Amino acid sequence: MTDYTDDLRLAHLMADDADSITMARFRAADLHVSSKPDHTEVSDADLAVEDSVRRTLAKSRSRDAVHGEERDDSGQGPRRWIVDPIDGTANYVRGVPVWATLIGLSVENHVVASVVSAPALRRRWWAAEGSGAWTGTSLLKARPMHVSGVARLEDAFLSYSSLHGWVESGRGRGFGELMRTVWRTRAFGDFWSYMLVAEGSVDLACEPDLNLHDMAALDVIVREAGGRFTSLEGADGPWGPNAMASNGLLHDEALAMVRADPTD
Repeated sequence: MTDYTDDLRLAHLMADDADSITMARFRAADLHVSSKPDHTEVSDADLAVEDSVRRTLAKSRSRDAVHGEERDDSGQGPRRWIVDPIDGTANYVRGVPVWATLIGLSVENHVVASVVSAPALRRRWWAAEGSGAWTGTSLLKARPMHVSGVARLEDAFLSYSSLHGWVESGRGRGFGELMRTVWRTRAFGDFWSYMLVAEGSVDLACEPDLNLHDMAALDVIVREAGGRFTSLEGADGPWGPNAMASNGLLHDEALAMVRADPTD
């Protein structure tokens, strides 16, 4: 098995730089925010973080491709870094501390290493294929993570992002059934839902409409913690337009519930 330790260390260094940028601009009175064509927000911090990551990769991994949320794709080849400079920009620009920088590496369209860094929460999560999933403040101060052992939906804790997206996706009835079936629901949202699955604090997380940069870094962490990460159609990995992550024991039953609504 290929050793991705050096790539993971580089991802941590890029996350350190990202944290410095985002924390310096968090709640800044002069933070510049604009709307993109899809009506989502982008701040000057989003752009600065992605540019920082791309500069580092241009020096340290010049042969690798890069896919980010805010800039055009660059490079080609089997190794591709996938970056979301600030996952949770809506929270960021409103002063809510739940946001993170997501940095993942895929090889031949398989995510093999990633770092998720949430400096306002003072939390970081990471994984490399074959090396387990970890959380802590640094590589030297880390503890392993593992998903829960909850085996019945009736006992499960579900996290999600928002409700209206499920209705718009045509899966509202199924998601409503899932919410009524599980023991507890909370809308932790964005990256945090999936990191809580990896930690074993939450048993299920799912969203009906996502992009690759939203999911890539989350995928390998959930898997290395012993869980599953698929699309809502059950395809492994972050390559579909949506996601479900679980401890593995609940996955198939939950997927069956959030199937597309029948047409009348």
